[in-house]
Amino acid sequence: MDIKTQKYEADLTAASKDLQDVKTKIAINYHIDGDSAPVIYREIGLNYAEKVIYPLEQEINKAATAQFTAEELITKRDAVREIMKNTLMEKLRTRGIIVEEISIINFEFSKSFSESIEAKVVMEQSALTAKNKLEQVKYEAEQKIAAAQGEAKAIQIRGEALKNNPGVIELNWIEKWDGHQPMVVGGATPLINLPANL
Repeated sequence: MDIKTQKYEADLTAASKDLQDVKTKIAINYHIDGDSAPVIYREIGLNYAEKVIYPLEQEINKAATAQFTAEELITKRDAVREIMKNTLMEKLRTRGIIVEEISIINFEFSKSFSESIEAKVVMEQSALTAKNKLEQVKYEAEQKIAAAQGEAKAIQIRGEALKNNPGVIELNWIEKWDGHQPMVVGGATPLINLPANL
């Protein structure tokens, strides 16, 4: 019998805590304890993996999977693997089989559940996009308010400066004057500028 490290893969089925059907593919690295090899050969035979490892895997997979919801099986994959590994190590050691490592290769769910997970992810992304857009709108509105408040403050400061210093108004008028006399000057008698060639 081969006592070097061997790999055994199995496709298992179970139900999650929220009653979703789950197909699990796991791989086990193990070796036979040299002292137990004659007993395993005599009592079980060379196909000990199918007779001993597979039924225990199926039992342990069902027990571990039932502790988690379908979503948790994905998000807490390491915890699921540790439960399976520790339980399988303990049960197979008494049979002369030493478990070295377990890997969960894949979880597969029903088509309807996979579609609902995908729809949930799309909805969460849409909600996040909408939230980001709302934050952007709020930020832009706050900037407009700040700009308007700044403009109002500037107008108030100019108004105060003009009220307290009438010379500023005259200075503004002089700066804007283009150098021409007005055509009409106030009072009862208007001055009219007539061309010379009349």
